[in-house]
Amino acid sequence: MRVLLTGGAGFIGSHIAEALLASGHEVVVLDALLPAAHPVPPAPLPGTEHLRGDVRDPEAVARALRGVDAVCHQAAMVGLGKDFADAPAYVGCNDLGTAVLLAAAAESPVRSVVLAGSMVVYGEGRYDCARHGRVVPGPRAEADLAEGRFEPRCPACGDSLVPGEVGEDAAPDPRNVYAASKLAQEHLAGAWARAVGGTAIALRYHNVYGPGMPRDTPYAGVASFFRSSLARGEAPRVFEDGGQRRDFVHVRDIAAANVLAVEALSSRPRGALRVYNAGSGTPHTVGDLAGALAAAHGGPAPVTTGAYRLGDVRHITASSARLRTELGWRPEVTFEAGVREFARAPQRATAAPAG
Repeated sequence: MRVLLTGGAGFIGSHIAEALLASGHEVVVLDALLPAAHPVPPAPLPGTEHLRGDVRDPEAVARALRGVDAVCHQAAMVGLGKDFADAPAYVGCNDLGTAVLLAAAAESPVRSVVLAGSMVVYGEGRYDCARHGRVVPGPRAEADLAEGRFEPRCPACGDSLVPGEVGEDAAPDPRNVYAASKLAQEHLAGAWARAVGGTAIALRYHNVYGPGMPRDTPYAGVASFFRSSLARGEAPRVFEDGGQRRDFVHVRDIAAANVLAVEALSSRPRGALRVYNAGSGTPHTVGDLAGALAAAHGGPAPVTTGAYRLGDVRHITASSARLRTELGWRPEVTFEAGVREFARAPQRATAAPAG
C-alpha cells in the first residue's frame, strides 16, 4: 500500500514511517519542516519519498496525494501551548490543515484516512461517587488548586471520587484550545467520510513518549519536560502533588497502532469515522514518571512544587479494549523498559522559545 504520511518528519511521524516501511508499505512523507519544530531539517528516512510542503497548501497536498492509497495524518501543532494567544496557530495548523487535506482527498481517489487524535478531547477522565455513581466533575476551581485541593469532588455531594478508565463513547469535554482543535479534526474527518463514502479512523493517543521526543519546548508533553530538565542537569519540577494519573504509552507502540489502522481501513464500513483510545493500559502518576526517569538518568531527584495550571485535568486514563479487540493491537513496551530507554535516548532539538 502507498501511504501519504503527513508530519512524517516529526517525533511520532518518524516512528510511524519506520513501522510502515517495516510492514512492507510505500511511504510518502509530507512535512513543512517548520523551523520551530525542525531548526535543523532531519535527513530523509531511507526508503521513503520526502516532499516538503504544508498541509494548508492545496497545491502541495494535491501533489502529495497522487498515486496514494491511504493517508496517515500526523501533521499538527501539539501540546497545551503557553496561553490563549496560541489559539489562531492551533486552529490554523490543526483544523485548517485537516480541512485542506480532506478537501484535496475528496477530489482524488483516496478514501482512507487515519487521523492522529488525542485523549485531551475527554477533559477529565471517568469518575465514580460512592453515593451518586458515575459523575462528571466540572473544571477545578482556582481557589481549591491554590489551597492544594487537587482532587475533583462529586458535583452532587462534594464527596471524594474514584477515578477510572474512560471509554470512547464518553461525551467529549475539551478544556483548552488544543483539545478543541483535536476534536474539530475528528468532526472534519467524520464529515469527509460521510460526504465521499470514505473510511476514517482516529487514534486518541494518550501520553506518548520515547526516543526522539523534542526538548526544551513549551509545546510538548510532561515526559519531554522532565527529560529536558534532566539533560540540563536540573531536577524535574512536578506540578500539583504529583498524583495526577496518566497513561504513558511508548511511541513504537503508537506507531504499531497506526500501521494496524492503515491496514484495517479497507475492511471498515464506508461513510464512517471510528475512534479508538490508544494507551498502554497501565496508568502511572506524573510523580511516578518523574521519579523513574530521574532514577534511570542518575538524578537529580524530582521536586514536587505544588504549582498548577488552570485547564489541566487531574486524572485521564482510558480503556484501549476496543483497539485491542477490533484491530488486534497489543502494546509491547513496558513502562519500566520504556522509561529506562527514554532516560538516555537522544531528544530532537527545537527552536529556542521567544523571549
